[in-house]
Amino acid sequence: QVQLVESGGGLVQAGGSLRLSCAASGRTFSMYTMGWFRQAPGKEREFVATISWSGANVYYADSVKGRFTISRDNAKNTVYLQMNSLKPEDTAVYYCAAPKKPYGLATMGSRNQYDYWGQGTQVTVSS
Repeated sequence: QVQLVESGGGLVQAGGSLRLSCAASGRTFSMYTMGWFRQAPGKEREFVATISWSGANVYYADSVKGRFTISRDNAKNTVYLQMNSLKPEDTAVYYCAAPKKPYGLATMGSRNQYDYWGQGTQVTVSS
């Protein structure tokens, strides 16, 4: 059974940084594209970033490009989201996600392309 567990969220001032982690288990991690999404109160869950199974290709939402960096360590079965220059509008619950099919493209930016989700970690950015 695939399990995804996020950590690293918290409260930070605008302009600050946080690094989120997502530990995966239950299958061969290195075969799967991984994604980060977020959901703010009263809004739909939106795409943040994805990384291909090898780590060679990444894809970002325009709203985070240049500020966030997605990476992975296949030896540790973990994907990361480094968030810099945080803004109050980045406040949301952040979710890690994985698809059922292996070797997906890094451009998998739709929620419908993902089958497994973590429980989420809260990120709050104060102004």
